[in-house]
Order: sequence, then C-alpha cells, then structure tokens
Amino acid sequence: MANQPAKKKEPLPEIVDRKCKRKMTAKKEKPQTIFFGLGVFGVVNWSVAIPTIIGVMIGRWLDARSDMQISWTLTMIFAGVFVGLIIAWNWMNREGKSR
Repeated sequence: MANQPAKKKEPLPEIVDRKCKRKMTAKKEKPQTIFFGLGVFGVVNWSVAIPTIIGVMIGRWLDARSDMQISWTLTMIFAGVFVGLIIAWNWMNREGKSR
C-alpha cells in the first residue's frame, strides 16, 4: 500500500462543477417510461428468437437429408442462439453509445 503513487486530488470547485453539469444534463433528458423498457426487451428477445427459429428449421432440414450421428437441429439451435446474442449485443452497444 505504501508504494502506490499518490493520486492527484481534484479541487473541490471542479468536482462541484462537474457534478452540477451532469445533474443539469440529466434533468434535460426525457425520463424513460416503462414502454421504452418493454420495447428494448422485445427487440432483444426477437433478435435472439428469429435466428434460433431459423437455426431449428435449417437443422431439421439437414437432419432429414443426413445419415450422420450428430443432431444438426441441436447444432443449429446453438448456432442460432449465438448469432442472436451477437445481434442483440451489437444493438445494445449502439443504443448505449447513442445516449
């Protein structure tokens, strides 16, 4: 602990000014409603559900045409969930950066 470099302390007026600016910005922004949260929830769910359903359909089609021991349906479900999670993650990052 004694070997840690000393942190440069920010002067009190600068701290107060920074916090006041942040508070004023928060007051100007429109508060989020429950409907906004439900909309985000819906977009994230659909962005995972649609690739998963497509994966199931492709997997069933491959299973019907293949004599392999592995289950293409299960494999494509995992692939669909993975793709859907990547889509949802990218969407959430874009939304977070726009705010």
